[in-house]
Amino acid sequence: MSGKFEPKVPVNLDPPKDEPISLEELAKADGAEGHKAYVAIKGKVYDVTGNKAYQEGGSYHVFAGNDASRALAKTSTKPEDVKPEWRDLNDKEKGVLNDWVIFFSKRYNVVGVVEGATNTE
Repeated sequence: MSGKFEPKVPVNLDPPKDEPISLEELAKADGAEGHKAYVAIKGKVYDVTGNKAYQEGGSYHVFAGNDASRALAKTSTKPEDVKPEWRDLNDKEKGVLNDWVIFFSKRYNVVGVVEGATNTE
């Protein structure tokens, strides 16, 4: 049975990890110069290294190394929207953000949680 946002090609994911990842460590995983690329959503950190869109020059590179919750909810790639805060958004935007959580969780390994994150569920 195919669920919502299923990948076109099956993905074998590792069990999610809950190790704390500091903001500094997250920022270093920006996909530039061969670095890993991590994107956090609602405090969960996803490893998107294998997707060229998050690498330097890619269309979603702005998200790499950050908690992009707000930008994803607003379907924005503006650097000023790449922030962890999302609770003040309207219900439609919160729904979009939850859809992104489902989308990422079906495609990318969760490698940890942002240390001290206050924007989780």
